[in-house]
Amino acid sequence: MRPAVRGGEVASCRARGTDKLREECGVVAIHGHPDAARQAYLGLYALQHRGQESAGIATADGTNLFNIKGMGLVADIFTEEVLSKLTGEMAIGHTRYSTTGDSALLNAQPIRVDSTRGLIAIAHNGNLVNLGNVRAKLEREGAFFQTTSDSEIIVQLIAHSKASTLVEAIADSLRQVDGAFSIVMMTRDRIFAARDPRGFRPLSMGRIENPDGPDTIVFASETCAFDLLRAKFERDVKPGELVMVTKDGVTSVQYASGIPQSSCIFEHVYFARPDSKIYNRWVQESREEMGRQLARESHVEADLVVPVPDSGVTAAIGYAAESGIPFRFGLIRNHYVGRTFIEPEQRVRDFGVKLKLNPVRNLLEGKRIILIDDSIIRGTTSRKIVRMVRAAGAKEVHMRISCPPTTSPCFYGVDTPRKKELIAANNSIEEIRQFIEADSLAYLSLPGLQKACDGGEGNRFCVACYTGEYPTSWVDVQEVLPAAASR
Repeated sequence: MRPAVRGGEVASCRARGTDKLREECGVVAIHGHPDAARQAYLGLYALQHRGQESAGIATADGTNLFNIKGMGLVADIFTEEVLSKLTGEMAIGHTRYSTTGDSALLNAQPIRVDSTRGLIAIAHNGNLVNLGNVRAKLEREGAFFQTTSDSEIIVQLIAHSKASTLVEAIADSLRQVDGAFSIVMMTRDRIFAARDPRGFRPLSMGRIENPDGPDTIVFASETCAFDLLRAKFERDVKPGELVMVTKDGVTSVQYASGIPQSSCIFEHVYFARPDSKIYNRWVQESREEMGRQLARESHVEADLVVPVPDSGVTAAIGYAAESGIPFRFGLIRNHYVGRTFIEPEQRVRDFGVKLKLNPVRNLLEGKRIILIDDSIIRGTTSRKIVRMVRAAGAKEVHMRISCPPTTSPCFYGVDTPRKKELIAANNSIEEIRQFIEADSLAYLSLPGLQKACDGGEGNRFCVACYTGEYPTSWVDVQEVLPAAASR
């Protein structure tokens, strides 16, 4: 029997544990531009913060579909010579944070596959949670899997769908998977974009106006990519919506409805750039309000408000404005330290943090400091930073966190440690304070966070990492674990 899909590229978006929550992927799509590959490159460049391990771009010219991927940063992979090989007026791109798996390059996206419905390239941000059931069903129907990728499952479902048209087949496949997915897909002559029915991960649509011809339609994980492309933000792709772009224009179908929204609140806390608009709310506004609310809930007498850069900066601005305590950059970040740096002396305590952060001693010495950060995961990094500030001469160090305690792992595309590795899942706030060696510790309340991130927009958020209450059933969530472990 002929396999429905041929391809050997693993495309997992599960990442290995760090002391920070990470979101692994950014996606972009371009339709109707004479230099689509370069536009995709610029879009990925703006989304580099969403993934630094690998990147890829696929293009189509109406007849052929090309795909180039590599390890490293977008600017290092896509030189002028490489971009010149990616011809066509359509493109999709992907940038990825590190994952487990035997071959890191094979884990890069987009995936290009040859299916019974023709050549398809797909780039996926998120994580599916019902892999076991869907994969078993497909294998019973004769599907031959060459990867453990979420994305390959979507393409296999498309290939095996009995629907008469490609649009109906895609919609049919998306109705059969559960979890988080914002995807862009490309055939030889069409671009597709879709979000899961709960709207876990963001995906926006924009337009580049072309006075001499049809407008260029663009999609990106964050609106900050549109600024670099000089594209005008048009709207978010709706939860449960499938958008198709052809030479005749934009059409869409609502392939699923009636499922409550549960968008990832951590996009506003940490993942997204402050200059992006996520879930119809500017991230900068959310983070400043988080800081203001944190000051209202847990004020403490101090001399300076100091952010842990870069993730704590905007919340610290809000905290300082609300409290009246001066804001200062008392920690300076070195942005040129790569993840592959080899420590010359492993026994030097806290060396890794010292590579990235350095205290401004003349600001900190003799002062009562309020340190603002977005989260505490394992607690080890926070302890090193508190020690650093204290060693620089601070008289008191008060830690304030602009989200609630992280007590549960995420299964929807966020790299979180297991529950036993989350310090807040196993310790009281007082015990965490003692561990990180701060004079005081306070977190933003969950109602305060939800209010700050909503801003009157009526959004409903997934807050499972703070509550342990998952939008999908626990049985389905458990099924993702063996697959994730194998990647």
